[in-house]
Amino acid sequence: MHEFIVSILEWIVSLGHLGIALGLMIEIIPSELVLSYAGYMMSQGHLTFTGSVIAGVIGGTIAQLFLYWAGAYGGRPFLEKYGKYILISKKHIDISERWFEKYGAGVIFFARFIPVVRHAISIPAGIAKMSFVKFTTYTTLAIIPWSMMFIYLGSTLGRNWENIKTVAAPYTKLAAIIAAVLIVAVIIIKLIKNSKKRPA
Repeated sequence: MHEFIVSILEWIVSLGHLGIALGLMIEIIPSELVLSYAGYMMSQGHLTFTGSVIAGVIGGTIAQLFLYWAGAYGGRPFLEKYGKYILISKKHIDISERWFEKYGAGVIFFARFIPVVRHAISIPAGIAKMSFVKFTTYTTLAIIPWSMMFIYLGSTLGRNWENIKTVAAPYTKLAAIIAAVLIVAVIIIKLIKNSKKRPA
């Protein structure tokens, strides 16, 4: 399995920055591995940081747009039936739907840094027919720092890029905590605004 993944990554990167975008778009390999391998290849002089980040953002955003469109045009029944082929289970859809209903459109940005709901959150956004422009903007803004982090870490790890999950764990955990805190802050602000609007 390890050799298969490495061979796929080598093929992806052999296509240059376009390959990174394609690898993230179809995501047969976790984005963290694709981006960290891109970082490693950048350290070897085969890719550039700017080009890798741009490719990562484009590919990652398009991947989420596929899920958004699947939710918008296929609906929940379609995703419950075929979601397993893209590693999204009914449980993931249930959790992301609850998050979207509870926290609103803004969760599209914050949820990108939280495991389990990170990918699946695009589905309820599509089902709810969230504004395409708003969805794309929030998604892109979240994928930028995500791509930069894993490309940078991959470049610092060098040949040890495969250890990215272990090395990145403290960073992703911190990002998840910050995202959760910000979500709570947004809810509190909304509650305060709504209470002020109510007639005395």
